[in-house]
Amino acid sequence: MIRDRLSFMRFLGLGLQDTVPDAKTIWLFRELLVQAGAMAKLFDRFDRLLHDKGYLAMGGQIVDASIIAAPRQRNSEGEKQAIKEGRIPEGWQARPAKLAQKDRDARWTLKRGRKPDPASKVKLEIAIPVFGYKNHISTDRRHGFIRTWTVSDAARHDGRFLRELVARTNTASTVWADTAYRSRRNEAWLIRNGLFSKVHHRRAPGKALPDKLATANAARAKVRSSIEHVFAHQKARMGLFVRTIGIARARLKIGMANLVYNMQRLVWFEGRTVPA
Repeated sequence: MIRDRLSFMRFLGLGLQDTVPDAKTIWLFRELLVQAGAMAKLFDRFDRLLHDKGYLAMGGQIVDASIIAAPRQRNSEGEKQAIKEGRIPEGWQARPAKLAQKDRDARWTLKRGRKPDPASKVKLEIAIPVFGYKNHISTDRRHGFIRTWTVSDAARHDGRFLRELVARTNTASTVWADTAYRSRRNEAWLIRNGLFSKVHHRRAPGKALPDKLATANAARAKVRSSIEHVFAHQKARMGLFVRTIGIARARLKIGMANLVYNMQRLVWFEGRTVPA
């Protein structure tokens, strides 16, 4: 942790003798960024820097999303229903301090996964309830930079964001994504726009996936898996967790994590070219 902080200080050009802003100053600055809607502009400005340095979006693009957890809200069933309907629950407006601490934009969803079954060698499917937001991103295959992104509540379906994430600036036309993005509408849109779909095939309910399609999915997974490293880095190394209130602040927090990931990746690329 200390080594990471020293590296961050060197990245900012700060020495041990320099003064650094306190938490309140950083919070106020972040609020100004939210009010100005500056996150998208900052991200686009850094993306232009990547292009100027020769890191063009190449090799096609990979699309995926990951749940970013937020502090769980303890609401009654009536309060939950009011929030889903876009209303402020009864009594909250009379208590502004309580209202300010309630995140009415984040949502619950189920995070699906697998865990080993002690009684057999088969892994069991599990579903874990998670409260928060989703980070939807697209990376280019050649360099692995995040090229486009957006943020939603955790309950939104991944597939509806495909057209928003696919960039026209990539030099190749191939798009990789998991089964959440496969739909007739998305496939038709990719074809109309001259894009080649490598979206995973989905098996019919109650039926096994044909061997040919299963083989195709396995090949696609080898490419698509690289985007998982982005989310793993953000959650493990960055400790990405939304502690702010509301989707506007969550968008800034997650967008900043996407920007910093690109910065760190650029430093890694540039470090490989420095002579020993």
